[in-house]
Amino acid sequence: MANSDKKSLKLENQICFPLYVASRKVISLYQTYLKPLNITYTQYIVFMALWNNDGITVSELGKMLFLDNGTLTPLLKKMEFQGYLTRTRSIKDERVVIISLTKKGWDMKEKCKDIQSSVENSIKLNQENADFLYSLLYGVIEKFSEND
Repeated sequence: MANSDKKSLKLENQICFPLYVASRKVISLYQTYLKPLNITYTQYIVFMALWNNDGITVSELGKMLFLDNGTLTPLLKKMEFQGYLTRTRSIKDERVVIISLTKKGWDMKEKCKDIQSSVENSIKLNQENADFLYSLLYGVIEKFSEND
């Protein structure tokens, strides 16, 4: 095996590995705060999207969160069953489903308001490094978005 092959097959040389581990660790931190609220991380990001864009379509929500309909539909059904949101068909096009928060969904915003700062404090990145990390990660996301 060539030397470059050995290097490329080392776990520590894979860009996917630190992203995977960091993602799991950060989501685990979020789950520490979300579990007492009885919501999942994926529900949390749905809430955040809707708190800023209430009344959007399932398709718009999926694009925003990079989730396909197969993942999003059961999640939204569960959240609707829990009383957090409603799903209604558009009057203009009944194939389009509009997602709107209920009062219970809006009330969750107050319960979640300190989670982000708690997670950031746990990670202990200074602002410069945090800004740099955001920039790098959103740059990667943007590259994938160009190919969609």
